[in-house]
Amino acid sequence: MAVLSKIRQRSILLIGVIGFCLLAFIIGDIINSGGFGVTKNVGSVNGTDIPVKEFLESVNNMQTRQQGISPTQAANNVWEYEVQKVLFQERFDKAGIRVGRDHVLDMYGQMVGQNPQFMNALGKFDKAKFNEFLVNMKTTNPQQYQAIESERPSVEASAKRQLYAAMLKAGYFTTNVEGQATYKLENNKATFDYVFVPYNSINDDQVKVSDQELVDYMKKNEKKYKAEASRDIEFVFIDNKPSPADEAEMKKNIDGLLVAKVEYNDETKANDTVPGFGAAKNVEEFVNANSEMKYDTTYVTKKQLPLEHAEQIFALAPGQVYGPYVLNGYYMLNRVTGRKPGASTKVSHVLVAYKGAMRAAASITRTKEEAKAIADGYLAQVNANPAAIDQLARTNSDDPGAVQNGGVYDVTPDGGWAKEFKDFAVASPKGKTGVVETDFGYHVMRILDKEDAVQVATIAQKIQPTEATTDANFTKATKLEMDSREKPLADLAKGLGYTVTPANGLKANDENIPGVGAQRPIVRWAFSDDTKVGDVKKFDTPQGHVVARLKNINEKGLLPIEEAKVSVLPIVRNQKKAALIKAKMTGSTLEAVAQKSGSTVALATGLSMANPMISGIGPEMKVVGKAFGLAAGKTSGLIEGEAGVFMVRAKSVENAAALTNFSAITTRLNGQGRGGVETRLSTALKDNADIEDNRFEFN
Repeated sequence: MAVLSKIRQRSILLIGVIGFCLLAFIIGDIINSGGFGVTKNVGSVNGTDIPVKEFLESVNNMQTRQQGISPTQAANNVWEYEVQKVLFQERFDKAGIRVGRDHVLDMYGQMVGQNPQFMNALGKFDKAKFNEFLVNMKTTNPQQYQAIESERPSVEASAKRQLYAAMLKAGYFTTNVEGQATYKLENNKATFDYVFVPYNSINDDQVKVSDQELVDYMKKNEKKYKAEASRDIEFVFIDNKPSPADEAEMKKNIDGLLVAKVEYNDETKANDTVPGFGAAKNVEEFVNANSEMKYDTTYVTKKQLPLEHAEQIFALAPGQVYGPYVLNGYYMLNRVTGRKPGASTKVSHVLVAYKGAMRAAASITRTKEEAKAIADGYLAQVNANPAAIDQLARTNSDDPGAVQNGGVYDVTPDGGWAKEFKDFAVASPKGKTGVVETDFGYHVMRILDKEDAVQVATIAQKIQPTEATTDANFTKATKLEMDSREKPLADLAKGLGYTVTPANGLKANDENIPGVGAQRPIVRWAFSDDTKVGDVKKFDTPQGHVVARLKNINEKGLLPIEEAKVSVLPIVRNQKKAALIKAKMTGSTLEAVAQKSGSTVALATGLSMANPMISGIGPEMKVVGKAFGLAAGKTSGLIEGEAGVFMVRAKSVENAAALTNFSAITTRLNGQGRGGVETRLSTALKDNADIEDNRFEFN
């Protein structure tokens, strides 16, 4: 009864507790479902949402398909794909673009059209064969069939995009008027005298440019200098590299592999003498027990050995040892275990393909018999003049690589060559010629040289820091992080002998930081609402430790000042220098201006508007344009050019001979314009879209 009485007394408290628990449960469910302001979408494009669940599934799928890609790289790739998909789908809908089964099969043909399984007798992609393949797969391998079907929407989207791009290109044309204008720009020539005073005649430190002046200039050109939100950081990298003492200890250990040593044998319960590397009977076992690279039985030629040590290693007799030496951060020991004379063959060949041969170009129409006759003819030329094979390979071979390498290859018994090709190369002596048939066609072959090869057992041990070194570096980085809360990071780093490295303009979805590679946690920290300017944090990486400090928070808008100092500062500074230079360039004639400014009168001959390159100065469009606009003998005012201030005096304009037909020019301009249509459209759509990007919350 006493217990019941206490429960009655505290009933209000119990009801409150139960109510609080229910509220917590409801709030948790709301949060999980995306309520109360928690983002459900990874972003949106012109009001079309990109759901988180589907986005993350696509990121995971990309990581599965592309081994080695990081989560950030996958997320950025998927985001770009989703944005493009929405933007182009809007265009497809407005244009009424639809694709049928044939369009989709054409896209598959572009992806797998070179597979012989789907080719007809003419060597072309056969839609019927591919369709039959899909029908059979639906029964024999439904899982793989579903995987292909799941990609169909993206294939259809690609087909639509290709069709839309073709329509845009077809609608792009250049008129004869434009062709005529281009002809004049390229071929009308101006000759003029000029006086030039370069901007660099005034030292940069004589002209002061404030940050506000940079901002004012960017505001006048806002579209050109707009920027996303970014962060500027500076960091100290404490590298976990081996100390000299660590390297000396490793050198001592690897030297020890060269001599016999006594070890206790658990099986015999007695001490055994273990031979060194040079005397070891079971070389494979010795290597695998002591090396980070497993034993390899491959025979290699001299040029395949490390360049600086090839001569010494190749000269070893079987059983002899070379090393230790350092290569790419490893201590290395080599022991030659075998030698094969003539193991590698340098061969020159001319490929004569025929219609239907493997990987034969679509333009090849000759029959197999015709190809054999041509090959026999080439062989006769090579037998009469062996040096002729080089020119034949470069000009007549159907091997695409022959233009660069003259059809010359190094062939080894274990190389991935066509069997007949390899058999002839390996078995033939130097100087032998012949015609060999493979699935690729007929090869006119000549053996240029035979090289010996050696089998080399290699012990490789990476030079690593000891635990004592890594512990010391950790302590050093931790102390630097703590001390930098009271003192400037740059001063502390200098006292320790480290350099502070800036990393400016980091974007919210960036991953790489110059000097330390992929460091997504640092970028996330820099963009966190909890991180303030001046905050310092230590990050541990596989290579060492990064102590980072947030320098600036740059909101979305104009370029950050640090970036503006790279691209905008030279422009504003030159404008100020131009005013100083103009004050010196007084006079109404070139000669007078030249005398006052300490310059000379120079001559520019035969310059066009399409190529306004003034010798020794560079491109100066405004200057050359002014020369075209002046009557002969007339002098311009002062012109602020790209490299300095000019004054010009026109001498003559030579107009190009009149043309009656501009088709060659319009064809060229059409090709140039159509080639960039899709890229320009993609950029324009993105620039004008209303894009909400919440990737940072999920990446």
